Amino acid sequence: MQVRMLDAPGVAAHGAQLRGLLLDAVAHGASVGFVMPLGEDAADAYWRDVQDAVAAGTRILLVGWRDHVMVGTVQLDLCTKPNGLNRAEVQKLLVHSGARRLGVATALMAAAEMQALALRRGLLFLDTEAGSNAEALYARLGYTKVGELPEYCATPGGAWRATAIYYKTLFVRERQGALRA
Repeated sequence: MQVRMLDAPGVAAHGAQLRGLLLDAVAHGASVGFVMPLGEDAADAYWRDVQDAVAAGTRILLVGWRDHVMVGTVQLDLCTKPNGLNRAEVQKLLVHSGARRLGVATALMAAAEMQALALRRGLLFLDTEAGSNAEALYARLGYTKVGELPEYCATPGGAWRATAIYYKTLFVRERQGALRA
């Protein structure tokens, strides 16, 4: 599998594949901010917002390819507050239903962590549906569960669920500003 970062024109160029990936994820129960029915127009609008954030430099979009087919994505939302330039939120880890359990999510998360380090973002955080299969993935990748927020989000079917909050420290800042891996 190959992981590449898309720039804003790349997001536009691959819009149909990105839309298809999001529609597939939601149709197969991924709690990623959408409820059914999710139409193509809403999915396209979401990716246009991502494209704008990528163009503004506040979002990194990484895409996984297998045999020239887009099989997954993950995003890093970069904090722009002066007191938060050390962190990024991991968002929308999507893996096509036909490519699950093949190491796609692990490869995307490794690439996201490498990109975060390159940008000197030593703290990553994320949320996921509590009790979902994703929790085992994040624990295996070294993320620490902070806790849960009850009835935080709805599943694609509309049921309210708790969300689990995770973080991972990639490096520690010393008092003088030097980094320790």
